[in-house]
Amino acid sequence: MDQSQIENIDIEIPLFLEAIFQKYGYDFRDYSKAHIKRRLMHRMAVSNFTTISQMQDKILRDKAFFLELLEDLSINVTEMFRDPDFYTAFRTQVVPSLKTYPFIKIWHAGCSTGEEVYSLAIVLKEENLLDRCQIYATDFNRKVLEIAKSGIYLIQNLEKFQRNYKNSGGKSKLSDHYTVKYGSIKFDQSLSKRIVFADHNLVTDHVFAEVNLILCRNVLIYFNRELQNKVIKLFHESLSYSGYLCLGTKESLRFTDFENNFTDINANQKIFKKIIGR
Repeated sequence: MDQSQIENIDIEIPLFLEAIFQKYGYDFRDYSKAHIKRRLMHRMAVSNFTTISQMQDKILRDKAFFLELLEDLSINVTEMFRDPDFYTAFRTQVVPSLKTYPFIKIWHAGCSTGEEVYSLAIVLKEENLLDRCQIYATDFNRKVLEIAKSGIYLIQNLEKFQRNYKNSGGKSKLSDHYTVKYGSIKFDQSLSKRIVFADHNLVTDHVFAEVNLILCRNVLIYFNRELQNKVIKLFHESLSYSGYLCLGTKESLRFTDFENNFTDINANQKIFKKIIGR
């Protein structure tokens, strides 16, 4: 690819994202430029387009193709008990406080296919908290939400799930929480009955609910600085007094307008607590 082609792509991509927003209402304009470029170049290659503009014409005229592209742009990297050290910290540093609440409302934003939501529900169940929790799990991608609602996952991932669970400080056996059937695992209804899966877009939608705890892990890294600030504002407005916010290990409140509105509970695992009155 010569320099002229690279320059054209850098011009075409913002126009392409604007076209998606105007046509379908999905706003990727403030996502990380590197992430968007990487995903669009992949789709352009597998679909045999020579320019972004050709692909733009296709998405404007073919909704089915747009939905394929939406899968490319969605952030669906997840697994059970991803980052086990986070769950260990959560058990020891957040759960004791949650046990003082009569009822706990939780928002798991950007839940993808749901593995981390079920991980959270398992922790809460083992800590005898789940029956007084309401978990709202949201994502803008309706296809992954359907997978999350089903609670069914491929058995070939089970060994890694079990290893993560053990390393996270699990108190029993992961097998206590699922059944195996037809080469898949299905998580128990005792977990899913406390979870409401819903369509919500962090970029374009407003406060989802007033909650005591928000988890949004490994999503903000795909946003630019301006959009990160906007989403942190959304979280701040959604949290009750002294509510907890859990981000991914590579994410931070630094350089946002709200870094002084939270105190660190665990700086390494990016667990924060909202300061009363801020």
